Amino acid sequence: MATAPATAPALVWFRRDLRLADNPALHAAVQSGRPLLFVYIREDDPALRLSPGAAADWWLHHSLTSLAEGLEAIGGRLVLRSGKASDIIPEIARAAGVREVFWNRIEWPWLDARDRKIADALQADDVRPRAFRAATLLDPASVLNKSGEPYKVFSAFWRAAQKDFEPRSPLPAPDSVQAAEAIGSDALEDWELLPERPNWASGFGERWTPGETAARKRLDDFLGEALSGYKDKRDRPDVAGTSRLSPHLAWGEISPRAVWHRVQLQAERGKAYGATEKYLAEIGWRDFAYYLVHHFGDLREKNFDRKFDHFPWRDNEDGLKAWQRGRTGVPMVDAAMRELWSTGWMHNRTRMIAASYLIKHIGCHWADGMRWFEDTLVDADPNVNAASWQWVAGSGADAAPYFRIFNPATQGEKFDPEGYYVRRWVRELAELPKRHIHAPWEASGGELARQGVELGKTYPRPVVGLKEGREAALEAFETMKSEAAEDA
Repeated sequence: MATAPATAPALVWFRRDLRLADNPALHAAVQSGRPLLFVYIREDDPALRLSPGAAADWWLHHSLTSLAEGLEAIGGRLVLRSGKASDIIPEIARAAGVREVFWNRIEWPWLDARDRKIADALQADDVRPRAFRAATLLDPASVLNKSGEPYKVFSAFWRAAQKDFEPRSPLPAPDSVQAAEAIGSDALEDWELLPERPNWASGFGERWTPGETAARKRLDDFLGEALSGYKDKRDRPDVAGTSRLSPHLAWGEISPRAVWHRVQLQAERGKAYGATEKYLAEIGWRDFAYYLVHHFGDLREKNFDRKFDHFPWRDNEDGLKAWQRGRTGVPMVDAAMRELWSTGWMHNRTRMIAASYLIKHIGCHWADGMRWFEDTLVDADPNVNAASWQWVAGSGADAAPYFRIFNPATQGEKFDPEGYYVRRWVRELAELPKRHIHAPWEASGGELARQGVELGKTYPRPVVGLKEGREAALEAFETMKSEAAEDA
């Protein structure tokens, strides 16, 4: 490939890396000395879109607005295009005389395969493709066991990953960029990413501010206020004990390396050392999800543990709908699902509780829950979402055993001991005393009536009883084992 003069422009293709700081593709593009075009593409094909659902679309709209403002402040301009990236990137390159195209890998298998074809098309036009790793802390290919095989257990993976491991320092954001000659852009409003009739995302703005600046502030607030108590409070949905960085990480508004270094700095200063280890392990779990996909393929499409191909899932459409609406009759589950609908987010502990109830009590396939989360979470990340649902189902790597069945009532008593979380989201039960808030079916009719609660009318009875659901789940597990053994 011939070397093009530095006066020829280059293209920076933004994807799930909507930031200026610690952006390897952007940094390399600026270092090239070329005039730069900045492009984001919304695919026509929903299967190839970087936003997996409607809630993520809401986040994307605001994040692109923030990115455009950030680029304008340093002399750049964000170009929006809709269509097929496989067509648009080569077309822009030819029309604008682009000689290099810079991007960061997404690490989603179906998109990485598409990106390789784009790279081949660019090379055929004598344009140099330059792809960088930015989504994870680690290169997934670099962490293998002594036999040269990938790990299947998180704890072993994380121990190996941390040996002699120090992520490179985050790259600075450019102070200025040299913009290439302007090209046409779509108007963001024309993409209609924001819901209108009805505006089911009306509460999102009260909870979230998308964008790189907001991501840094959220990290600052977490380090200053919540990190020291993270180890003890991270499982408590009734208190602000987590970082809530997940949507910022999912959209690449802040890099995992930047988070790692800031948290490590706290540890070096002697602040909350035990908490930093625990928090960084959560960042490690995110990497583990990407690691599994890299080595074993798309976890959204198949059971990691193939024995679960024999699992007798129940067809419980009514139960699934009740779960989606937060009307299961199980307070901790309903609180979680209503928080999700109202805010586009759910606490990690209640994600596990809600997922376990759907899979093991209601009996739905884990993919039913995964798809709902992809559509309703602002932090929807297909790799992490699939790995997490399979973990709860028992079919994933290093998974909780299927027969470990969360009792959502006792989980509520442990992690929402005063019932504040349930009262916030399940207003029908707000007046119940804490002894009944997580299991109202155990209260007498008179006790419920005094608090204005009538099961089956003001609040539903459980769609599946906890005892009955557990027994059915264990019976289904035994059936799976028998059928898998016969097929072996």
